[in-house]
Amino acid sequence: MPERRIRRARPDEADALSGLAARSKAHWGYDAAFLERVRDAMTLRREDVDRHEVWVLEAADGTPIGYCRVIPGDPAELEDLWVEPSSIGSGAGRRLFAHAVEVARRGGASALEVDADPNAVGFYERMGAVLIGETPSTLIPGRTLPRLRMTVDG
Repeated sequence: MPERRIRRARPDEADALSGLAARSKAHWGYDAAFLERVRDAMTLRREDVDRHEVWVLEAADGTPIGYCRVIPGDPAELEDLWVEPSSIGSGAGRRLFAHAVEVARRGGASALEVDADPNAVGFYERMGAVLIGETPSTLIPGRTLPRLRMTVDG
């Protein structure tokens, strides 16, 4: 398989990356009403790319096939990790998660935490993250998101 590379996102890619996130979320079978309700919260803005650690995984031809966003702190926050549906299961998510852990480590964090989509819990657990609780959804009353933590050695 040709080599994929990870690079910093550019602010002018925010709209395209938001579209990638929407396709990735839709992959899990959510209905249109749900996707519309969460659309704004899933939108990556130019200023997010400027302010945060946003990294793109490119296919060999330079096409973005996934991205992650890490917000520094201790713990660091994995705000986004999205993969094009056609690349789910290809190792793209694993590669992006490993990069996010490294970004958190370089930023001085002792851990990386994420409020995960319930469909992604198994993925994060396979990566070594541990379920530590639940976070109430700010968008949908009564819904909670699994909270996971990955210890960052460094």
